[in-house]
Amino acid sequence: MRSPRTTGVTLLLCLAASQAALLVLTPMLAQVAAELDVSTAVAGQLRTVSGIAAGVAALLAGLAASRVGLRRLLAIGLAFVAAGATVSGIAPDFTLLAGAQLLIGVGIGLSYSAAIAAVADWSAPSERSRVLALALLGPPLAWVVGMPLAGVAGAVSWRLTWIVPLALSLVALGALHGQPGSPRAARRAGLGRVLRQPGVLRWSLGELLAYAGWAGTLVFVGALFVESYGLSVSATGLVLGVGALVYLPGNLLFQRLVDAHERALLVGLALSAAGGVAVLGVLRPSVWFSLAVFSALSFIAGGRTLAGGSRGLSLAPELRLGVTGVRTAAIQLGYFVGAAVGGAALAAGGYGALGSVFGLLFVAAAVPHLLPAAVGDPPAPLR
Repeated sequence: MRSPRTTGVTLLLCLAASQAALLVLTPMLAQVAAELDVSTAVAGQLRTVSGIAAGVAALLAGLAASRVGLRRLLAIGLAFVAAGATVSGIAPDFTLLAGAQLLIGVGIGLSYSAAIAAVADWSAPSERSRVLALALLGPPLAWVVGMPLAGVAGAVSWRLTWIVPLALSLVALGALHGQPGSPRAARRAGLGRVLRQPGVLRWSLGELLAYAGWAGTLVFVGALFVESYGLSVSATGLVLGVGALVYLPGNLLFQRLVDAHERALLVGLALSAAGGVAVLGVLRPSVWFSLAVFSALSFIAGGRTLAGGSRGLSLAPELRLGVTGVRTAAIQLGYFVGAAVGGAALAAGGYGALGSVFGLLFVAAAVPHLLPAAVGDPPAPLR
């Protein structure tokens, strides 16, 4: 077994490659629409295509557990991401670009699910929270580092932005070569079997609601800063970058608490996020105040993501890949739920209603962890 730090960095690279493939087009959407002769609204559906594919692939990942090991499944997922990024960069029309997003979505669903499951398989129980915290730095680092790199490449052409996820995928594939192979799972982790395991359904519902609240916040927070304070696109990008940076210390700080206080963190951080997002929507006296509130939310989200991932790894160890697949699907579905609910709230009552609705989603995310444990539910372990 390799050192915990080496394992964590390897999985960090895998998650960073997946996240980079999702975000590189975010600042380039108008360019894509103009060059391929579609509306910006239609171009925005590229995220829908990749999201649906990622969710389906994640739910089906557990079925592959009895055929291939985690390292091979990770490699397959990264290969899909690399192939999708390559095709995206040379796609002559929108139809082929959308097809490339299907490849990327499948790659994201497989690689993200397998990477989180590998945390438990590739680390000792005493090191698990440390490795998980390091691996979960991948997505925010992809945002902090990948967005500026994509911006530089996109100044030449949006097609060059795909170099970022392609390069990260190849680097992650290289890092995987030094990782020991994982045995095939003894049991097929189909969705029905996974959800019937004690505690999984309750936990997955909490994850879906929490991700709906946080993903919805990320979808609309840029517009909040632009419309509330008249910020430019570049200034708004800087604000969001600061928020992403604050996510990192939140992840690292709560690493020390998650083993002994997993359930308390899942409840307390969700309720704290509920209050924070409500304040973000209702009270907007200055850009600095809103930046401080958003940064606090990012800090809380870093800890809540770690606690949710840690809890998932303790459920149904023999079907771990299926459990992490459910979590990956919850992340993708969370974007859909958050965007849909948030859009309706914004149209009906502005940003005050938006913050209140997202606050209710976070409160609902705490409820499954407040209810008395059902018979057979595993306790939160002390690892």
